[in-house]
Amino acid sequence: MQEKTRVPASRVLIGTGLLGVAVLLAALNLRPAVTSVGAVLDEMRDTLGASATWAGALTTAPGLCFALAGLTAPVVARRLGIAVAVALALALLAGGLVLRVLDGPLVVLGGTLIGTAGIALANVLIPVVVKESFATRIGLMTGLYTGALQAGGALGSALTPPLDSAFGGWRPGLGSWAALAVAALVLWLAAARTRPGGPTSGENATAARSLFRSPLAWVVTIFFGLQACLAYIVMGWLPQVLMDAGVSRADAGLLMGLVSLLGLPVSLIVPPLAAKRGSQSGWILLLGVFGIAGVTGLMVAPEAAPLLWSIFLGIGMAVFSLALTTIALRARTGAETAKLSAMAQGIGYLLAAVGPFLFGLLHDVTHGWSVPFAMLLAVVVGQMVFGFFAGRPRYV
Repeated sequence: MQEKTRVPASRVLIGTGLLGVAVLLAALNLRPAVTSVGAVLDEMRDTLGASATWAGALTTAPGLCFALAGLTAPVVARRLGIAVAVALALALLAGGLVLRVLDGPLVVLGGTLIGTAGIALANVLIPVVVKESFATRIGLMTGLYTGALQAGGALGSALTPPLDSAFGGWRPGLGSWAALAVAALVLWLAAARTRPGGPTSGENATAARSLFRSPLAWVVTIFFGLQACLAYIVMGWLPQVLMDAGVSRADAGLLMGLVSLLGLPVSLIVPPLAAKRGSQSGWILLLGVFGIAGVTGLMVAPEAAPLLWSIFLGIGMAVFSLALTTIALRARTGAETAKLSAMAQGIGYLLAAVGPFLFGLLHDVTHGWSVPFAMLLAVVVGQMVFGFFAGRPRYV
């Protein structure tokens, strides 16, 4: 009997206002699953009798899962269609958030892996929705999407302790974030409507072409990885650096929060402006200058102006929004966007995961912060170099 040829599912969603809201609500869910854990990690360890090794695995797993699960996203989207693939991602996220509060240490790890696998899929696929469904508003939607990501991360760390207190423990406090994921899933199912017809022949040809042979794809990937490396190091080490410079623990926490929040207004303003130009290189270099100023200040005189250095760092780290913008603008089709997004985020997050470890290792070996910050300065300079070439108007 002759084998039937599978017809790929239609990929392009109709870019309605409701779909835009669904994209933003989905984005709001893609960080609380990670940032909420740190606020109650000590309570989790006490309740579960878990070791420091377990805590390290719990906090390391999301980054690795972002990398590994994200690489499968184009295959999932090609087989299921973009609407079903994003719905699956949100369902995995909601299910993982519930599962991880039901039992002991292994179940917590398993639920975290399932939830972050859903995040990894959505991380890759939502830029595809922005590219295809909001083609004339890529900069605006990328800025709003990035802002929602950052807002979700801040809410996860800020609201989990009150939720813990209100609901009587870390299990209901963490589990309550599943309600937001379920709301995003319901809205997504209501908003995701595909246009008639399947992928174009150009998209089918793209599916068979590997971007690993594209020099520009590697430039975008390294740019994404270096800016993520900067962010991971700052989020992991900035409070300790500030405290060693004489800043109180409370003030160090506030300055770290400021660094995170500064990315929100910059992300809302810069991507729409940058997307209107043929090249985004100038904006990438400008934000890189702020990053260099912040890193240099912390390296040379951290106690002199910690607030100013933190402001510079926060503005510099907003280059994340331009990294996402370049992924959308450097690809011609949705299929190419999915593959470039998977490559940049998959390999990029693996590169980024090395940064905090190396930064800490250099600190331990040298017993100071000068050498680690020299390494971080090299990361920012590399980000600017690769970002300059990633921002030029070409296609993979």
